[in-house]
Amino acid sequence: MSHSTNRRNLTVPTIEGDSSRSSSRTAIDSTRDLPQSHDQYNLSSQKEDLPMPASQWGDADAPTSTPSMDEEMQSPSPIPQKFTMSSLFKPSGPLRPFRLMKKEFRARAAIYHTDWHFNQLILASAVFLFFTNLLPGITFASDLNALTGSNYGTIEVVFSTGLCGVIFALFSAQPLTILGVTGPFSILAERIYELCIHNLHIPYLPFMAWTCIHSMWMLILLAIFNAHDYTMKYVTTFSTEIFALLNSVIYFHKAVQELQRNHEKVSFASFLYSVIGCIGTFLVAVFLASANNWAPLFHRYIRMGISEYAAAISIIIFIAMPQIGELKHLDKQTLNVSTSFEPSHPDRHVFFVEFWKLDIAYIFAAMIPALIVTTLYFFDVEVSTICATLPRYNIKKPRAYAWDVMLLGVTTGLCGILGIPPANGLLPQAPLHSESLLHDEVDEKGKKIRTVHEQRWSHLLHALGIMAFVSPPFMHVLGLTPTSVLAGLFLFMGEQSLSVNPILHRIFDILTPPSELPDLSKEGIKNYWGIHMYTVAQLVITGIVFGVTFTPAAPSFPIIIILFVPIHLKLSPKIWSKYVLNKVDSWACREGDLRLYPELEMPAIEGDDIDDDRNDEVKGTATLEGQVGTESEKVIQEPKKRLSGDEDKRA
Repeated sequence: MSHSTNRRNLTVPTIEGDSSRSSSRTAIDSTRDLPQSHDQYNLSSQKEDLPMPASQWGDADAPTSTPSMDEEMQSPSPIPQKFTMSSLFKPSGPLRPFRLMKKEFRARAAIYHTDWHFNQLILASAVFLFFTNLLPGITFASDLNALTGSNYGTIEVVFSTGLCGVIFALFSAQPLTILGVTGPFSILAERIYELCIHNLHIPYLPFMAWTCIHSMWMLILLAIFNAHDYTMKYVTTFSTEIFALLNSVIYFHKAVQELQRNHEKVSFASFLYSVIGCIGTFLVAVFLASANNWAPLFHRYIRMGISEYAAAISIIIFIAMPQIGELKHLDKQTLNVSTSFEPSHPDRHVFFVEFWKLDIAYIFAAMIPALIVTTLYFFDVEVSTICATLPRYNIKKPRAYAWDVMLLGVTTGLCGILGIPPANGLLPQAPLHSESLLHDEVDEKGKKIRTVHEQRWSHLLHALGIMAFVSPPFMHVLGLTPTSVLAGLFLFMGEQSLSVNPILHRIFDILTPPSELPDLSKEGIKNYWGIHMYTVAQLVITGIVFGVTFTPAAPSFPIIIILFVPIHLKLSPKIWSKYVLNKVDSWACREGDLRLYPELEMPAIEGDDIDDDRNDEVKGTATLEGQVGTESEKVIQEPKKRLSGDEDKRA
């Protein structure tokens, strides 16, 4: 891509998170990748007993013996044998209720006041975030309005994005995470609408309200029982790359759908202009997004501004163009908006759903789509939060996941009752938020580092700005937007997401002659066939999941993605060598070599109650006022088993 160095170009994350403590009092340092100067926010200086990559072995780390392949390929047990069913919920068990939530609440509450600092960069970030969240939101609004019989329209999407954004800006544990309406949800909403209207013959919004209410208590239970531990333990980039690729494909498909609807409703001449407007919006946005590569043309701040607001500039150009000359006489399709602060559907007058009037049988039936929504939202918000807190951003403050999953459950239930689509974690907006807040600092040793302004103002200001667009004057402005421009924005969003996906770069490797590819023999890989087959497998799975979205089983596609997590862990070591897997795959939520430790055993937690965890945290805390806590216990990492020499031969 010509804009490969654009600040939007982010790598697919290696995700970090929290985990249980082992019996040796081993704990994950949630900021283990940060410079020492950032330790003032750390709640623990202990390290998790995680695998060491083979590339980092010294003589002392080299394995003295290697187990057989049969021993290494034993499938991991989701519940380690040292736990009994009766002990899982005890204070030392992995399902200890509220363990992560309490830990995260104490960590963030102590430094909440530090989240409210302000400067010029934060204001610029808020403006940038406003455009990058509002524009995709109204694009999905146009799609939802057509697919849900106007039950969800522009005002519902804008209201949901602004309301959930304000709530998360004020109360979330990680304010860098951005919420909004996503492409996968629009697929779910469409299929549930068809189910309600054409099959069950029941009202759509009450059924969706109960779906969101059920999803609320499911998400809260996931947070209470520390579901993030298992995300961190089992999910790899194999799944996250497929999920990111699926989002890109959905964006491209939505653009085609938008043009198809234009073809059905306008004249052929207007349709041709719609195609021109779509492609023009896309190409201009892509060109402007590469402005950071224009040096020495313009000052670097001008190039940076053009790059950040590329989509907004392109949309403004192609909104204004049809108003000039003979083009204004074309019967073009524009975004459907409300003329007052009322729902889009003509039969609704207030943002409230009488959900209790639904038949009791359908109330329980709503638990099925709720399970799917819960799966999608949990996975989506985890990935979004992790993307926003990548090690490259040098996040200083403690990371948090369980608390935000609980808060997401609350906002999901609230949106269902209000009759608006529930917001969820956004990609690529979440990492773009962190990217826009990057600045240079000098640490205690005088070394220049890049870090992020961790605060809540940019999130709050952009959400309030979006909320302002539910008023009639601003809604009228949105109503001037041609749907062809929104189709072009879909293409741009898909291209931006796809351009940073490692799958795309490996596809380019497939198309490149072998003689032109880098030599990987030093990494134990004789040729690229293993890597190519791995990429093809990801493409096939993405195609299968996307194909499912066209069938009656479309709402189940998040479940399918999750099911591939254990399947991948079980089968991949038998198909590819450890060298290939170490090259293309990694843990999504933590460090460590993926294939050297197949045991995947969850560490135990020592202590009789949650206060023990708190004592460990307080010991290692260095407060913002400069008070340095006591030194934490040293972590002794035991040498782990390595794969046998037979595995090496398969490379």
